[in-house]
Order: sequence, then C-alpha cells, then structure tokens
Amino acid sequence: MPYRRALRAVIGLGLALTFVLTVPSTASAHGVDGAGKTIPEFVWLGITHMLLGWDHLLFVAGVALIAGQARRAAGLISLFALGHSVTLIAASLAEWRISPVKVDLVIGLSVVFVGAVALFARPKTPMHWRWFAGAVAGFGLIHGLGLSTRLQDIDVHGLGSLGRIVAFNVGIEVGQVLALLAVAIIASYLPAKLTSDQAQRVASVGLIVLGFLAAGLVLLDRANRPDPLPAAASGPCAAGERQDTLPYGAGGHPARDFYEPAETAPLKDFGHVLGDGHVIVQYQPALPAEQLAELRTYITGPAGGKVSAGPRPDQAALLTATHVRGTLTCSAYDLPALQQFVKAWFADPRSKTAE
Repeated sequence: MPYRRALRAVIGLGLALTFVLTVPSTASAHGVDGAGKTIPEFVWLGITHMLLGWDHLLFVAGVALIAGQARRAAGLISLFALGHSVTLIAASLAEWRISPVKVDLVIGLSVVFVGAVALFARPKTPMHWRWFAGAVAGFGLIHGLGLSTRLQDIDVHGLGSLGRIVAFNVGIEVGQVLALLAVAIIASYLPAKLTSDQAQRVASVGLIVLGFLAAGLVLLDRANRPDPLPAAASGPCAAGERQDTLPYGAGGHPARDFYEPAETAPLKDFGHVLGDGHVIVQYQPALPAEQLAELRTYITGPAGGKVSAGPRPDQAALLTATHVRGTLTCSAYDLPALQQFVKAWFADPRSKTAE
C-alpha cells in the first residue's frame, strides 16, 4: 500500500513517545538551558531539543503519513525545515518575543491539523498538494517562532550571537533527521498487519488526540503556573513577559550577591546565572540610602537566595527584577512586590530545571 512505510513510521513514533511521556523528567525537558555554552554545544543543544520536542516530531510524522511517498515526504519536510529555520534565525536576531503559550498552542493544533487532513481530506490533486505544501511551510514558520522563544530564554545575544543561533538551528535539523531515522528503524520491525486501512485511521486519530493533548498540556501548565505578581498587589510595580536582556558570554558566577551604586555590575556574570534559574535585580544608582540599605539586607540575607543585584544607570525604571521567564518593572521602590515576584518564581518548577 502507498502509505505503508509512512504509517509504520507514525506508529513507531507513537511507541517512542509513549516512553517519553511516561518519564516526567524527560517530558518536561522541552526547554532550553544553554548558559555558558560554546558553538558546538549549541549544536548539541539543538539536537537534544528537537529529540525531546515530541510535538514538533508528531507534526513531521503526520506530514510523512499524508505524503505516503519518500520523495514527496522529503519535499514537504524540507519546506517545513525552511520555514522554521527562517523564523528561528530572524526572530532570534531581531529579539521578537512571541507569547510561548500562544505559539505552543498553535504547534499542538498543527498536529491536530495534519491528523485531520490524513483522516478526512488527504490531498489528491496537484492543487490540493500545493495547498497542503503552503500549510506545511506556514506551520514551519510558527514552529520556528516557538524554537526562537525557547532559545531567547537563555539570552544568546551579544558577540557571536549569529553563530550560536545558526549552530542551534543546525542542531535542530540534525535532531530532526536522527529522529526520522530512528522512527524508520523502529517501524521496520513492526508487523506488516499494522499497515491496514484501519491502522491508518487509528494513526490519524492518534495524531488528533495527541495534538489536542499537547495543546491541553500548554493550557494546564499556564493555569498551574504561579502568578509572578498577582493583580491584587497593585502599585508601582508591574510583572509580565521577560523584557530585559543581559549580555551572553564567557561569564561565571558573580563574586558576590550585591554590588554597590558606585561599582560596575558584572552583567556577563548576571547573564550566566540567569540561565541557572537566578533572579537578577537591577536598580538606579540614585536609589535613596534607606531603600538601598533595605534592598542590600534582603539580597544578602537568607531570604535572598539565588538573587543577585547591581546598579544599572542606563535603565529607565527605578528597579527591575528579571528571571528567564519574566520581568518585574518598578517605577518606585516596592520591596514587598519584589519579594513576591522572587517567591513566586522559586515556587515555579521551571526555576529548578537548571540545577
């Protein structure tokens, strides 16, 4: 049958994903931790990210199922790769930060889309195939935005940023090829009876179910995520998506937790530990002495924990606090709001992924 190999590949991927989804530490690792990494390490980072990106792999498997032929599948997957490469590189260089929740939702629904096409509307005419190819390329652009969002979480900007971004993208493509090869090997050992028309329908329905599952997990994660600053805590501070960027480079851990107004904050070191789950507080050097003393006591005391602070004369806000997922911006000094922001972050499981 024309869809035999593609179908068996989808079933093989499904078996592999069953293992992935039953191991919490693996399933939750669909993020990026690249603090202090070299160019070759960014290639490896891309490989591992793609191999753990089961939603991306499901989409590719669905495209292969619909294509039915190796040559057509290669062409469609190449369009997908081109699409996500364009937006991954462009969005990362331009620092376009798209809401990861919205992007991940669309990625999950893209899996539903290929499952539905495989089940109800498999292309038959050249026009249908052109339409489907355009849809695959379009979803590739969206998948690339998701990859860029993950990559920017570790702040790749600064000297050599293009090389790191391209290296990560190369790793993504290598990981995609490795995943397809692994699936093909697994599929070759599956019984031939799994390639019946009924099994094709089961595989298509499976893609739809897993796509909705991926979207549901995104919504569940968003619902269970601690609010970095609850709305009830109104005042001069506002929390939201990460705004600040810190220079990426060969930094290490800061020599101490608090840097005085007359000192130069080690921004590269701050950028390094940001990827380790730390919170970086930056304040205007003109902060009043009483408030400065209170802030110093908090940062250097036991309540501070993995929090570092230093002066930032070029920022507009009086005080900011940043972790890899969000930024607190304060137009006036508000220590309780800062403490609440820090506490909420360290209650978030994602703050511990780099430990």
